[in-house]
Amino acid sequence: MSKKTTASTTDQAVTPPSEESSQHIWLAGLGAMAKAQSQGTKAFEALIADGLAFQRKTHQAAQEKITEATEQLSHLAKDFGQQTTGRIDRLEHLFEDRVARALTRLGMPSMADVEALQQRVAALEAQLAARAPKAPSKTAKAPVVRPSRTAAKKSR
Repeated sequence: MSKKTTASTTDQAVTPPSEESSQHIWLAGLGAMAKAQSQGTKAFEALIADGLAFQRKTHQAAQEKITEATEQLSHLAKDFGQQTTGRIDRLEHLFEDRVARALTRLGMPSMADVEALQQRVAALEAQLAARAPKAPSKTAKAPVVRPSRTAAKKSR
């Protein structure tokens, strides 16, 4: 029996390299886990802070791009509106000119002709008012009404 005890003591003292390396790997894993647990909260908070900073930065850049795009679209819309207004004005004048020419061909007086006639009528009315005798005053006696001859014969 003594041989058996000597052999088991020798096995424990000398461990093969594969067992020893697996033991080291296991201990390294436990150490990493312990370190991660102690510093994990700090690392997580640092990642959150970095994420918030990145979010703010990208949000600001997006807002700048939106503002820039809005300004460009407003400028384009303004230019388009001005071009459209100019074209509508030209079309309106063209239409008015053609209608005026057609009315002239039909013998219709123009607005200037009507205004000239209104001025002439006003001048003639002023001349008539200056020449007309003054209206009798209200205090004057009313004209005497004489009965007609036929009414006088009937009453006799």
